[in-house]
Amino acid sequence: MDGEGGCLDAAAAGDAAGDHADAFLIGNGAAELFTWAARDAAACGLSVLPAPGFADYVRALDCWQAALREQHLPLHWLSAFPQPLPDFDHGGADVIWICNPHNPTGQLWSRVSLEPLLSRFALVICDEAFLSLVPDGEQQSLIPLVARHPNLVVIRSLTKLYGIAGLRLGYAVAQPERLQRWAEWRDPWPVNGVALAVGERLLASPRRYQRWCERVQRWTAKEGAWMQQQLAMLPRITPMPSAANFLLIRSEKSLVPLREALEQRHRILLRDCRSFTGLGETWLRIGLQSPRNNRRIVRAMRQELQRNPLG
Repeated sequence: MDGEGGCLDAAAAGDAAGDHADAFLIGNGAAELFTWAARDAAACGLSVLPAPGFADYVRALDCWQAALREQHLPLHWLSAFPQPLPDFDHGGADVIWICNPHNPTGQLWSRVSLEPLLSRFALVICDEAFLSLVPDGEQQSLIPLVARHPNLVVIRSLTKLYGIAGLRLGYAVAQPERLQRWAEWRDPWPVNGVALAVGERLLASPRRYQRWCERVQRWTAKEGAWMQQQLAMLPRITPMPSAANFLLIRSEKSLVPLREALEQRHRILLRDCRSFTGLGETWLRIGLQSPRNNRRIVRAMRQELQRNPLG
C-alpha cells in the first residue's frame, strides 16, 4: 500500500505473510476486500457459497453480476474441533468461498480438509475473520499455503479481534500480482488515517499481539463452554457446538417471540437468523460477552421462557 499505509504493511506482514510485504494488502474492513475478490471471482466463472453463510459474499458478487450458487450445509455437526469440511455439492463451480471458523455456525474446519479445494477450483477465497479468536485456530489457517497457490486468497479482519468495527480495518493475503491488480482497481486512500494509526500501534509488537490473541482465546474457550452448558439447561433450547466467539441456538418452535421479549424487556439483542439461507425463525445466534453480560443473557432467557414456554 502507498504512503502512510506502508508502516502498517511492514508491521503486519511479518506475522501474516512471512517476509513478503507485497503479499499483504490493507482494506477498509474485510468488506472492501470481498468486493475485489468478487471481481476476480466473476472473471473466473461460477461461485459456490456454502449456506447458511455470511451475506456480504452475495453482496460483493452482485456488484459484478457474478454467477453464484448457494449450496446447503448439514445443520448438525460434531462438537470436536477442528473437523473436516462436510460433503456438499460443489460440482461445476469454478470458485468457492469458505469462512473458517464458519459464520454463522461456528464450525472450525481443518486445514487438511480445505487444502484439496485448491486443486479443484480456479479460485479459493477463505474468510478467516474470526480465526484469531479461536484457541489453536491458527493451526488451521490457509495463510501458509498462499506462497504455493496463486489461486488462494485469505481475508482477515482486525475489527473482530480488537472490537474496533467502526474503524474498518482488514487485510488480504494473496500472491503479489493479484493484490497489485486490486490496488489499481480501488479508490485512492481507501483506509483512513485514524484506522492506519490504530493498526500500526496494535501490530507494532508481535509479542504483544500474541499475548492479546492468547487472552482473547482463553476468554472464548471459558465463556463458550460456560454458555453452552447453561443454554443446554434451558427448556426446548438446543445450543449448537461452536469453536468461535458466537454460537447458534435452535428450537422446534419459533424463537422470534423470545428474541423480541429479550429486546423489549431486557434490552438484549440476539441475532435474528432469518437472513441466513437455510436457517429461519427457529434459530438465533448469540455473541459471547463479558462474564457478567453472559450471565445476564442466560438469566433473561430463563425468565422469558418461564413466562412464555416454547411449545
